Amino acid sequence: MATYVLVCGAWLGGWCWQPIARRLREDGHDAYPVTLTGLGERVHLASPEVNLDTHITDVVNLIEFEDLHNIVLLGHSYAGIVVTGAADRIPERIAQLIYLDSGPVPDGLVYLDTQPPEVREHAEREVRTHGDGWRLPMSSWDELQNVYGASLEGLDEPRRELMRSRAVAQPFGTYTQPLRLANAARRALLPKLLITNSFPLAHVKELIASEHPWFRELAGPEWRFLELPTGHWPMFSRPDDLAELLIDIPPSETPDIE
Repeated sequence: MATYVLVCGAWLGGWCWQPIARRLREDGHDAYPVTLTGLGERVHLASPEVNLDTHITDVVNLIEFEDLHNIVLLGHSYAGIVVTGAADRIPERIAQLIYLDSGPVPDGLVYLDTQPPEVREHAEREVRTHGDGWRLPMSSWDELQNVYGASLEGLDEPRRELMRSRAVAQPFGTYTQPLRLANAARRALLPKLLITNSFPLAHVKELIASEHPWFRELAGPEWRFLELPTGHWPMFSRPDDLAELLIDIPPSETPDIE
């Protein structure tokens, strides 16, 4: 039996993981979908003070207060930076770190640093004009696809309506506060898995081989790779297949971290 902690990307809450969590539990595993502060059913806690540290603490607190150990910690999209920060704080509780259509972020960078200039400019403009200076509303489908470069493959109209009906504005401090890491050596020991959805795994491997600065870390022996071709939101476009993939992932040897 495995224990999964599932962290979603921008604008969404733990609700988006329910079909995945249900399938994992039916198979005998534990599953803990996380709703980060200011999102989902915790939207009433949104404020200008919510930042990246807030979201990292959300994940760490859930793991510690539920007394979870040997967990599979998964971060989708924006949450890649969140689970990187959480793993840095409590590596001894984690058996495997999974990035779903996402990736690790180096120390000192903010999430916006990982985005192309046109995405950063668009996000900052939306916050100024429609977000009271501190909230990032969910963009239109056209903007998500053509500005953010997020694939909408597999999102039919009912799935889009579901996402849109429950999505809430992202506290922008989560995009602009630098990630601070203190345990690089201990975190490096953790087994890691990248699951690609909206970009070809072959292309990722080419970038790793070329020592591209954003992909250099993925060359380490602790990394494995899987591909589930679909759009950027596989929990909506291919929920059953994503759940089966997570169930079938061979267990990684728990790192000896003191």
